[in-house]
Amino acid sequence: MTEIVFLIEEDPEGGYCASAAGADIFAQAETVDELKAQIRDAVVCHFDDERERPRIVRLHFTRDEVMAI
Repeated sequence: MTEIVFLIEEDPEGGYCASAAGADIFAQAETVDELKAQIRDAVVCHFDDERERPRIVRLHFTRDEVMAI
C-alpha cells in the first residue's frame, strides 16, 4: 500500500475525528495539528512492518452545514 486516506469530520462535541478508508484505524483530537500527530502514531502502530506501511497519508476533510429556508 502506498497511500491511505482518512476521512476527517468535526466532532459535534468539539475537536475532530478521523477514520481510515479500507483499514480499521481511528483517531480523535481537539485540534488539527494534534489529529495529524494521532493519525501518524495510529498508522505506525497499525502497520508494524515498515515495508507494508503507506508512505502517503491523505486527509479528506468533510463538513456538514444545515441551512434553513
